[in-house]
Amino acid sequence: MHELTQMIYDDMKPALGVTEPGAIAFSVAKARSYTRGEITRVNVAMNSGMYKNAFTCGIPNSNEVGNVFSAALGAVAGNADKGLESLADVTPEDNVKAQELIDKGMISVELSGITSRIFIEATVETAEDTAVVTIRDSHTNITKITVNGKTELETEDEHKTVDEDEEEAHSIHKYTLQQLYDYITTVDIEEIRFIENAYKVNLELFHEGLESPRTTFARHLLKLNGGKEISDDEQATASLMCNAAIEARVIGLDKPAMSITGSGAHGIIATMPLYAAYKVNGYTEEQLLRATALSYLVCMYIKEYSGRLSAFCGCAIAAGSGMACALVYLRGGTVEMMAHTLNNMASSITGMICDGGNQGCTMKGIAAVDAAYKSVEFAMNGIYINDVHGINGKTPEETMHNMGLIASPGMTGTEKTIVEIFEDKLKK
Repeated sequence: MHELTQMIYDDMKPALGVTEPGAIAFSVAKARSYTRGEITRVNVAMNSGMYKNAFTCGIPNSNEVGNVFSAALGAVAGNADKGLESLADVTPEDNVKAQELIDKGMISVELSGITSRIFIEATVETAEDTAVVTIRDSHTNITKITVNGKTELETEDEHKTVDEDEEEAHSIHKYTLQQLYDYITTVDIEEIRFIENAYKVNLELFHEGLESPRTTFARHLLKLNGGKEISDDEQATASLMCNAAIEARVIGLDKPAMSITGSGAHGIIATMPLYAAYKVNGYTEEQLLRATALSYLVCMYIKEYSGRLSAFCGCAIAAGSGMACALVYLRGGTVEMMAHTLNNMASSITGMICDGGNQGCTMKGIAAVDAAYKSVEFAMNGIYINDVHGINGKTPEETMHNMGLIASPGMTGTEKTIVEIFEDKLKK
């Protein structure tokens, strides 16, 4: 298997609801599995990106939102064996029990620091036991488990400093855009056939969004597309398929998304507009799978510079840029056109903030589709922002690097301000 195929395979994971509540619930459920008796206290410390993304995010199988309720449900009914789908089996009775724990003051969350590096430390206490689970760098990467003060598990990742983490180059960054293109056009199609699973998962989520009485954007986007799931208007179909799925996800409907770079919304934006293009224009399934591989890889390229959780909207910026390059591929464009598309994307929506996983993600997805389609149209007609301007680099690799730098370290102060706004809202 090619190294790039392995990267995609390892990164694609189904996630129920927004990834951050799932990760919080997973960490608490894992800690709970090491304790006996009735819970007396649960505390979850987390980095700013985790705290922010889960702050008002919908939770699967619940009408509640946020990181406190995610932690409570993880303690009451979380299934750690299901990873990011740890809340898949939650019942109405579990919601009642979770609220009781909150009302008794047994659940607390705290901000551990302002950083794009993923960090969760879940502590569950009972009369008999205390268990602590630590997660770093990716949503389910457990680096340490202690039970009653005794270390049960400790990995090398637990001892990485932030500086060491930043200095370690991700394998994808040794490739150029041309090499990514060469890979997706020559790899044996059977080697990337597993990408079909992303469409199976995301299409079910899309239909859940259309059918649920809780969605609002989805139904209006359907109206704008002439009341059809697939119309002759490619962009309107792309926006509908992408953003009905995003809305379903952020309000916590009971269907997973296929995540990429640790995010369901990234996975949706990287795929669903391409599916719309495939259906409207009659591209082959092989073209769709190859395009999706490119979309994923460009998204990963930018995200591994920006950090998994940062103050900018990686869904629109990183996944949107990947999807835009994939549209160029589907339309028979060149790598040079993809580079010009990246310039257009970098010069337009880079800097869009991430203020958590919430309904706003739907509007950001709408903006991402609009920006991608216009960026591609302009670039394929020789219209693009020149390399000398703004954050654009002399090469597409430099441009993608610069896009990532805007998020981390560039927007660390923005992240701090967003979290402070959230904390002020809690006081009012």
